[in-house]
Amino acid sequence: TTERVCASVNVATTRAGINMDAVLAMAQTVRAAAEATADRDCIGCAKLVVFANMVEDNPFMAGAVHGAGEPDEVVNVGISGPGVVRAVVAALPESADITDIAEAIKATAFKITRAGELVAREAARRLGVEMGIVDLSLAPTPAEGDSVAAIIEAMGVGRCGGPGTTAALALLNDAVKKGGAMGTSRPGGLSGAFIPVSEDANMIRAAESGALTIEKLEAMTSVCSVGLDMIAVPGDTTVETIAGVIADECAIGVVNSKTTAVRLIPAIGKDVGDHVSFGGLLGEAPVMPVNGWAGTLFAHRGGRFPAPLQSLRN
Repeated sequence: TTERVCASVNVATTRAGINMDAVLAMAQTVRAAAEATADRDCIGCAKLVVFANMVEDNPFMAGAVHGAGEPDEVVNVGISGPGVVRAVVAALPESADITDIAEAIKATAFKITRAGELVAREAARRLGVEMGIVDLSLAPTPAEGDSVAAIIEAMGVGRCGGPGTTAALALLNDAVKKGGAMGTSRPGGLSGAFIPVSEDANMIRAAESGALTIEKLEAMTSVCSVGLDMIAVPGDTTVETIAGVIADECAIGVVNSKTTAVRLIPAIGKDVGDHVSFGGLLGEAPVMPVNGWAGTLFAHRGGRFPAPLQSLRN
């Protein structure tokens, strides 16, 4: 497998529906990538993303893409910075209401985005190329405190994954977009909050404690950026189960006209409670239980999931 190149494949759009043959093919590819890199904790799967409604200007790996509508040479910048937002939210008094939290996040996102805009302009100038977009996404790292889950917990949710998590994440995502959009004339990319389990220290703890499940993560993907990201599942997870998870996530994206994605890691030779470790920004992930009732037929039916009614916009 390659040491440097990542790959992403778009299998669904709101305008065209879901290509179920492609969903199965990608599930088989995910499984094959896991087996090919089993001696390195299946890191091949960390470099492969399956998308619905993929954007053309995403600067975040592993789903970064230079789309057909982009200039020949362009600099796209992502702001990240969940640690800064967490510190701001944690500093608010317990008497602060939800509106106060939203305002604080919005103001912080504006400041971070202004800095990102400056970096993008200067990088483009020095390289002599066109400046592209500023992606407003909050992307966590394994560093302590640099966590989207920590922001949710700072808002008052007992542990990420508990009741209130989806609402808190929706609030965060909305406030980041509103503040960030005022900070740059070129917002783009995915622009929201990422929830990659292996790359977020608080999310790892939540998964280990049982507070955070794959089903809860799926619900969270309906209100934030992208989807089921960097989730390790048992090594004996079937291709049909992987295909079902991809199809479910694509359905959320297609019906809601948003970008969703899946980056699952079948941990070959490992089971629930074990860990896979990649190091660096990819972090480490506890192997999480996955619902085993996918059956053997649905994933193999093939064909095209018709585009939803809301695709008829002309």
